[in-house]
Amino acid sequence: MNRVLLVGAGPMAVAYANVLNAQQIPFDVVGRGLVSANNFKAATGKEVYLNEDWKAQTYTHVIIAVGMEQLAAVAEQFLLSNIPNLLIEKPAGLNSQQINHLANLATVAKKWVGVAYNRRFYAATFEAEKLVKEDGGIVSAHFEFTEWSHVIQPLLKAPGVKENWFLGNSTHVVDLAYFFIGQPNQMSCYKSGQLDWHSAGAAFVGAGISEQGILFSYNANWAAPGRWGVELLTTKNRYYLRPMEKLQVQAIGSVAIQEIPILDQLDIDFKPGIYLQTEAFLKGETSRFPTIQQQALASIKVYDKMMDALKFA
Repeated sequence: MNRVLLVGAGPMAVAYANVLNAQQIPFDVVGRGLVSANNFKAATGKEVYLNEDWKAQTYTHVIIAVGMEQLAAVAEQFLLSNIPNLLIEKPAGLNSQQINHLANLATVAKKWVGVAYNRRFYAATFEAEKLVKEDGGIVSAHFEFTEWSHVIQPLLKAPGVKENWFLGNSTHVVDLAYFFIGQPNQMSCYKSGQLDWHSAGAAFVGAGISEQGILFSYNANWAAPGRWGVELLTTKNRYYLRPMEKLQVQAIGSVAIQEIPILDQLDIDFKPGIYLQTEAFLKGETSRFPTIQQQALASIKVYDKMMDALKFA
């Protein structure tokens, strides 16, 4: 039987705990702070280890759901443990150096380590996959990862988190877009401006061709209005994931955009995507996850180029 160790006691850990409770999976929780532990217990009814008592137990899986600035250091500890299956909250580290280090450790340890991009497990994502396949496949795509600077700027975050906001937050969108069309094979990237909290840039645009031969473009301006979204174009329809929990369609020859009904009760009852993501992890159905090696060898290289505004082929 699976037994899970949940690392972290913040809001993301609460979301996992709610799912594990619903799935009747035995689990323990380890955290660092008394305040977060008390809040976690109030929300879930579950006690939190604040010491090393959890080491007396045997676990088959560990879910690491700590803050972005702690992900790599905590994950490294568990890569050196005897727990064989690790799921690390996205993006698995604060920067490419940390993620590359984890990938190397995972390869040496011969452990499966997945990165938890839960939007791959949305009901809307599954439905979009089915519909574009029925249409004959995606012929082009567009995505937007605009962030709301007026909301983010006053947030109190650990050092490095807001400076790496694209990697820590915006890649939810980018990962999903490339999940549909494949990683870029050729791409040109541009950026301009900067923000008080994000010196790497304020506006980002780019275009390219994916490894599947699909043309794509992206746009994001963190100093202007906008929202996250992915658009998938076939020869019959344009599908909109905007908001990304919903799916809309525009048929060829029409300007009308209509919402497509989806079976999304799990995304309503729990944090979207987390129920099916956790279920797949515990069942060993890992094909939908990016591994830490894929995150390091493919995704991070692309993300760095998008932020550095480089062209590659």
